[in-house]
Amino acid sequence: MRTRTRAREAAARLRGPRGWVLLFAVVFALLQLGTVTGRDTPDTKNYLSYALSLGGADKRETAAVTIDYACAGRAARARREHRVDVLRFRAPSPDARVAKACRDGLWRTVDARLRAGQRGGHTLPFMPVRFMRIFEVRPGYPVFLVPFVTVLGATWGLWAAGVTVTVAGGVLVYLLLRRRRVPVPLALTGQALYYVLPCGTTAMRPMTEGLMTALTLVALWGCALALDGRARLGPAVVAGALLALFTVKHSQALFLGLCLAAAGALTALRRRARPGPARRAVTAVTAVACCAVAGTLLLARALHYPSEYDSLQDLLTGHYARPDRARPWSELLHLELSFWREWLRRQLWQPLFAALLAAGAWGALKARRGAGPGRERAFGAFVVAAACTGFLNQAAHPDITVWGERLIVLGWLLPVLGLPLLLDAPAPGARRPAAGIPGPRARSAAGEERSPEGTVTR
Repeated sequence: MRTRTRAREAAARLRGPRGWVLLFAVVFALLQLGTVTGRDTPDTKNYLSYALSLGGADKRETAAVTIDYACAGRAARARREHRVDVLRFRAPSPDARVAKACRDGLWRTVDARLRAGQRGGHTLPFMPVRFMRIFEVRPGYPVFLVPFVTVLGATWGLWAAGVTVTVAGGVLVYLLLRRRRVPVPLALTGQALYYVLPCGTTAMRPMTEGLMTALTLVALWGCALALDGRARLGPAVVAGALLALFTVKHSQALFLGLCLAAAGALTALRRRARPGPARRAVTAVTAVACCAVAGTLLLARALHYPSEYDSLQDLLTGHYARPDRARPWSELLHLELSFWREWLRRQLWQPLFAALLAAGAWGALKARRGAGPGRERAFGAFVVAAACTGFLNQAAHPDITVWGERLIVLGWLLPVLGLPLLLDAPAPGARRPAAGIPGPRARSAAGEERSPEGTVTR
């Protein structure tokens, strides 16, 4: 009897909002079966070889698996392009030739560097030591990959890891919006937006961006808890997210700490006349973010991580393929001005991103005003802060070839979270019941009292 009761309760839960969240996640995962190979980028080889090394593989075994995976992806892309080539689609597919040329080239590079003594670290020597050092200090994502590639192999393991982290990001969006008391249909809209906008597409790539975005959403969850007065749990969640981000990409931990500290300070300043648990919690979040900034800088120096100067030289020398620039900072400034001028020109030409950013900012910062406890603009300030990290990351790497995708991807969190908030804006003059305060009850024909949520009381 108890088993049947539990089964009925589980079925009832699946017919509710949880079922829709699960359905969205399953549909997204099934759609990703259309592209299992060919999502990798040149940097994927470094993360995969790192994960295989952590799993116990030696250099030769790691090289064999990594090179086969990278070349299979390159061959898959060549095959897809060939199928739609209007001049050559009837010719034999070039995938076998492309795969062989890829394997020969990569093995030649790796063998030469291994024989030259470049054997340190967990990654394979696809590039000079100075460049590979950038990936050696990012163990978080390879650690995340280890169970997937160990159980499922490189191809399906990386695919499953991408699905897992992207689905988790969408679920976090749903939970965040529900935490801010957004209705279920609009919270599901936010989850769907996460999957279909570039944040979901980029998170599916075998790169750090998916895990970075998910951890950023976890930090926002901690900020939402703080705004609800959870003075211990909220700051602890933020601290945990920033610590995990340090292992994934320490520059992102620095950017997020800076932006959350600014948003927290502004929120605490606006609430200075309203002391209470929420203000104390927000102040604690601000302190945690400031400590994260200082800790990131100090720990990166203590561990001899590549500095901002090294990153700048990597950018300006084509991954150290040319001699170091004598005046890198002045060249960066010139490149920044040119980059953002071109970026704005492209936004005027195709203004979808700009329009969604504006609508998301409007929903996050204005639509919450006067909507009751826990629904004010403070959460919007943290959302804007998280989105700003995408622009900071792009400014640190003003490369026009990836201007609207990987580097700036966190900017898409603004429309993902802001649009549902905008659609949930109360009508002028409308009032919402405050959180935790029951609304008026209506009496049914049977004499039962029903709350606005449909709960029957007697």
